[in-house]
Amino acid sequence: MPVVQADTVWIGTVERGEFVREVRGPGRLVPMRHRWITALTSGRVDEILLQPGTTVSAGTPLFRLTNPDVAVELLTVRQQLSDAEAELVSLNVSSESEELAQRALIAQVRTQYLEARHRDETNRELETKSPGLVSEFDLARGREMVAELEDRLRIENRRLALLGESAAEQVEARSIHVERLRSIVGARETRADSLVARAGVAGVLAEVAVEEGQWVQAGDTLGRVVQPERLKAEIRIPQNQAEQVLVGQRAVIDTRADLLDGRVERIDPGVRDGTVTVDVSLAAELPASARLNLSVDGTVIIDRVADVIYMTRPVAARSEERLVLFRLDEEGEMAERVNVLVGRVSVNEVEVVEGLSPGDRVILSDMSAWDEHERLRLDW
Repeated sequence: MPVVQADTVWIGTVERGEFVREVRGPGRLVPMRHRWITALTSGRVDEILLQPGTTVSAGTPLFRLTNPDVAVELLTVRQQLSDAEAELVSLNVSSESEELAQRALIAQVRTQYLEARHRDETNRELETKSPGLVSEFDLARGREMVAELEDRLRIENRRLALLGESAAEQVEARSIHVERLRSIVGARETRADSLVARAGVAGVLAEVAVEEGQWVQAGDTLGRVVQPERLKAEIRIPQNQAEQVLVGQRAVIDTRADLLDGRVERIDPGVRDGTVTVDVSLAAELPASARLNLSVDGTVIIDRVADVIYMTRPVAARSEERLVLFRLDEEGEMAERVNVLVGRVSVNEVEVVEGLSPGDRVILSDMSAWDEHERLRLDW
């Protein structure tokens, strides 16, 4: 019978009670909210104003870029706007001048019309009182003059109306052009202002992704601002255990200094490097040990089952499979091979379905070197 040194094997005891099923994985603390700072226009990084770790507000400038083309474009469009505004003022003045001239002409024609009508009425009145006093030619000429001036007055009024409509359309078209140029100037000014990249949100500058003198394109990342007071845990669960994790389950995050309670908030639908990323939300108030990018261990509690026979998890134990273990006798001097069926598996414990009873002691270490032996002797 082979002899095994007792201090070289791992021995566990079968128990009965509440079985807590858990999954565990490593991870880190990350901010719940962060903001990437990107370049809105191409340019050369002329100056990095702050370094990582600096507390910033939303309007704090972080990077200063330079691009001569942006300044030239802004000056050009500003000149175009100035010329268009001057043309608009000139158009308004000329339109008003033409309108005033037309109104003066209408006033002159109206005066001539009133005089002609008064003269015609006087001649008719004289002809009525003293027939033959006014010649037929003068009467006819008076009527014709009144009709002519009346038509002319109507035409000049119509011309005034058309002149006003035409001037209004021209002014409106020119005003639209000016407003369009103003919008372009505003966009160019915004582009020029974007050469000074700002934080956008209050927090801490966590990362600087460029160097001074580097040329960046529009959309390139310059840095990242985070809010360290609100953190969450990203833990990586093995893919063969992740199917048991559900949103809302309780989790415990171990920072090596404190244990933090949390809840599963999100489960990544994809698999990366054999693991599934699980986001765990934490309390708003965190201890001093909780710091950004801190490495942690996360444990997700799947469920709790009362009155279950269980034991410490043997090496390489999997759910719903049979294991071959060595069970110790009452004196602990002999170990006999026994087939054990395990059920549900947790991080550190497994459910015993059959083969063992509460109080039994078994060797949990890898005993594959003794596969040909049914019994072992333990040397204490």
